[in-house]
Amino acid sequence: MNKLILPLSILPLTGIISCTSLTDSREGKTDFPNIVIFLTDDQGYGDFSITGNTNLHTPNIDQMASRGALLTNFYVSPVCSPTRAEFLTGRYHLRSGVSGTSTGNERFNLDETTIADVFRAGGYATAAFGKWHSGMQYPYHPNGRGFDEFYGFCSGHWGDYFSPTLEHNGRIVQGEGYLPDDITNRAMAFIEKNRDNPFFVYIPYNTPHSPMQVPDEWWNKFKDKDIAMRGTEADREDIIHTRAALAMCENIDWNVGRVVAKLKELNLEDNTIVLFFNDNGPNGHRWNAGMKGVKGSTEEGGIRSPLFITWPGVIPSGMEISEISGAIDLLPTLADLAGIELNTSHPLDGISIKPLILGENQKYDERIIFSYWNGRPSARNQQYRFSHDDKLYDLIADPGQTNDISGANPELATWFNVQVSEWISDVSSGLSDEKRSFPVGHPDFKYTQLPARDGEGHGGIERSNRFPNSSFFTNWNSISGKITWPIEVLEDGEFEVDIYYTCPHGDEGSEIKLTFGESSLVTTINEAHDPPLIGMENDRVIRQESYEKDFKPLSAGVIRLNKGRGELTLKALNMPGSEVMDFRLLMLTRIN
Repeated sequence: MNKLILPLSILPLTGIISCTSLTDSREGKTDFPNIVIFLTDDQGYGDFSITGNTNLHTPNIDQMASRGALLTNFYVSPVCSPTRAEFLTGRYHLRSGVSGTSTGNERFNLDETTIADVFRAGGYATAAFGKWHSGMQYPYHPNGRGFDEFYGFCSGHWGDYFSPTLEHNGRIVQGEGYLPDDITNRAMAFIEKNRDNPFFVYIPYNTPHSPMQVPDEWWNKFKDKDIAMRGTEADREDIIHTRAALAMCENIDWNVGRVVAKLKELNLEDNTIVLFFNDNGPNGHRWNAGMKGVKGSTEEGGIRSPLFITWPGVIPSGMEISEISGAIDLLPTLADLAGIELNTSHPLDGISIKPLILGENQKYDERIIFSYWNGRPSARNQQYRFSHDDKLYDLIADPGQTNDISGANPELATWFNVQVSEWISDVSSGLSDEKRSFPVGHPDFKYTQLPARDGEGHGGIERSNRFPNSSFFTNWNSISGKITWPIEVLEDGEFEVDIYYTCPHGDEGSEIKLTFGESSLVTTINEAHDPPLIGMENDRVIRQESYEKDFKPLSAGVIRLNKGRGELTLKALNMPGSEVMDFRLLMLTRIN
């Protein structure tokens, strides 16, 4: 297999890297700097006032640019999970096994070293608050990927942003208030608790991803607002959706300001590196600095994010950096800035851009950053983008990608084509068509969630929505129906079983059986629980995702599961009414 040859200065990092000490530049301080990272969901490059959008005002994020560095050519992936994998591992998402955003395909391989692993090994307290979207069952769970504490939700999009059902270190809990505000409150509490020790705090917000829910305080400012700056395809822009997204972005900015204020209150601001970036392009055809493409696209508009980074007294104020970089660079860069040992299980695709951020590098060697989604690769060097359809654009002369210059530059286009082909061959070698099972019962973790999103319905059972991440199973109106999960029990054990269900009055009484191998458990749905669908009362735009319900846990008893792979099956033995139940989640709690 041919390998893509990179210049020596940007060869992937591997093994132990001794990072330069920052003692001198920090006036003799030897404390490791704290790290706070904000990642937003479906916010575009143009969703900030500092990037030129007069439709909204983002003063707190704007101030990060004036007090630190703004990287204007920073690249992420076209959708959620791939960006998260690349940030967390420093490697392209295809290389780590990520091929989708749901039903297990969002999980990166277990032999990957994460940024949280690196900082925890360096003595940091680590925590994540918000949307994980990189695996639910331990050890794919954030508590198994280097994070001491996790509060939020592990699947992709969530269906309710007002006091929703969440989890805290695997245990089901109830959220408190608007989800981005709740996430921020938890992060600030963790910062205060760990104020005397170095901490690494990751805050992946769930907004402005749909459903478009935002409190009145933010919505009222935008609900009748004239949207003066429009997307490049104005005929495709949904103005109400744009208004909701911008309101959500202003709420994000307010929450960023709250965290920065907390750091200042605790006298931690000068010893904390703060970063902010987006996970992909905007989730709509709103203004995006004139770029081509939105979320899901491998063109500029789908994969370009601003990166804001501050460290008072170390990173020069007001720096604007145009050299290309990406999410793959954050792991090696932050380890380098913090001066901690970087020991990873695989070579990294990212490089340390510390010299750029500190204003030390006047000459940046040529590199290529690759992007891929849904069979559409693209590549970007400092001047050109080569698109999935073999078109070539000079982004300095034509930032909106309006003029294909491949015909006038056939040798350059051919060169890019070769680089992309070799890159795909390289990074996709670890992908497999084999459907991976879901791990159950890891001895180091008490809880295993098996939600509807990871299961498969049979015998007429249907999902509540075509987007699985926040869906439930319904239309279970025959005893021939069943729900299955391909699982691997990691160690023998006994587990308490809770089934999260709803059941109309008159349909209670169904007897259901859970089976794995030779083990089984039978229980009866004796109590009706028929709450209404919710979510529409808080939606500012009619949603595409599933509505939600208040699912109730049924304590089904204890089942013994023996180590090994197989199919876990939930089926009905009898059905006295017209349906068995609607199903959201199976929770297994290890009791030995």
